[in-house]
Amino acid sequence: MKLHLSAILLLCANAVSGFRTPSTLPSTLPPSTKLSYTPSYKPTSKTSLQSTTDQSKTASTGVERNANFAKLAGGYLFPEIARRRNAYLEKNPDANIISLGIGDTTQPIPPNILAGLMSGVTNLGSKDTYSGYGAEQGMGPLREKISSVLYDGRITADEVFVSDGAKCDIQRLQNMFGNKVTSAVQDPSYPVYVDTSVMMGQTGNLDTSTSQYDNIVYMECNESNGFFPDLSSTERADVVYLCSPNNPTGVAATRPQLEEIVRICKERGSILVFDAAYAPFIRSEGVPKSIFEIEGARECAIEVNSFSKYAGFTGVRLGWTVIPSELKFKDGTPVKQDFNRVMTTSFNGASNIVQAGGLACLSPEGMKEITTLIDYYLENAKILSDTFTGMGYDVYGGTDAPYIFVGLKGAKSWDTFSEILEKAEVVTIPGAGFGPGGEGYLRLSAFAPREAVVEACERLKKVFS
Repeated sequence: MKLHLSAILLLCANAVSGFRTPSTLPSTLPPSTKLSYTPSYKPTSKTSLQSTTDQSKTASTGVERNANFAKLAGGYLFPEIARRRNAYLEKNPDANIISLGIGDTTQPIPPNILAGLMSGVTNLGSKDTYSGYGAEQGMGPLREKISSVLYDGRITADEVFVSDGAKCDIQRLQNMFGNKVTSAVQDPSYPVYVDTSVMMGQTGNLDTSTSQYDNIVYMECNESNGFFPDLSSTERADVVYLCSPNNPTGVAATRPQLEEIVRICKERGSILVFDAAYAPFIRSEGVPKSIFEIEGARECAIEVNSFSKYAGFTGVRLGWTVIPSELKFKDGTPVKQDFNRVMTTSFNGASNIVQAGGLACLSPEGMKEITTLIDYYLENAKILSDTFTGMGYDVYGGTDAPYIFVGLKGAKSWDTFSEILEKAEVVTIPGAGFGPGGEGYLRLSAFAPREAVVEACERLKKVFS
């Protein structure tokens, strides 16, 4: 419908002033057309207009806020790091900040994998190869490749659920588990496990004296136990979250450690959610890359994983979750059945373009490119580790993971974060951000470009020398 310019201006004026327009307008208006209107109200004074504006700014709906969100302690860790970084830049606009903080890849996607993504785009431009909605669980060929290439056939294709990332799948698993379960998390641990438990209503309030939530089981991880929890001395939980190689400590669990945790979970009737997002960084002989390398895991475990760190897909978004057919709830319902319902109800499947890239990742050429990428980041980790070790600090991780965890000799982690930002213009992550067990440590990421890592180490030596 075409409107004369005068009518458009009148409508805009009415929208601002609150005037009521005629209910219908002709499709075209000659230049001489005049429109009449009747004010819907008559302002009595400037003060009354100001009062109306103030009320609109403070108006609320009648919808109660989800009380679980009020329990969350402050903001999510990584946006808070970004906020502090940006605040420093506002005060110091010429600063040359190097980020060793968030685990975001920086190297470009390799040629063969990139070609796979490009083929996914090209296919959408041809009538013969165009595809619309796909299976919510993922493309069949990709599920087959994940099963055969990454798991050596230990799992079947129908047990793989392709998604937009492991972080999203953790929330989907929480949706499936509901608010009646108790969860156990490593302390320190990736914040998503705790925060999603709070959002789902599984927890009580935050105990400010311990910085821990009621009704979450915190599994202590420190130097004395090799940063791996002693589940046998921990109270039972319905769902146990375990990350290996670990974020933030960088420590990879050994086979005996995983065998013990699987044994206990089966004994107690718990479900183990195994986060293997950093599995391709494992280089040590005999260290499992999947929980399904452990006998009995198919009856008690779920595994989440992601292409983010495999192939630089942090901005591309592609992951997967494995739920074995043997895994069942207390009433005998297959867990896979309920997770399938979550996926088919709330997810339309990962992008066809991205899944084409995933297939390219799992080709022989793609796997070689992934190895080269991982080697690059592991060399960065070694440079960081050697730097802090050379300065007399205790350093953990960095061998089978892209993170190093540095003991601060009693210093507070947020204080050290601020000192390094201000004196060296380097962003790190304070260990306390991963839970009370992380206090006194600093996490550094090896995902920066090599030259940035080398420069950061030189700056850090000056600060700590």
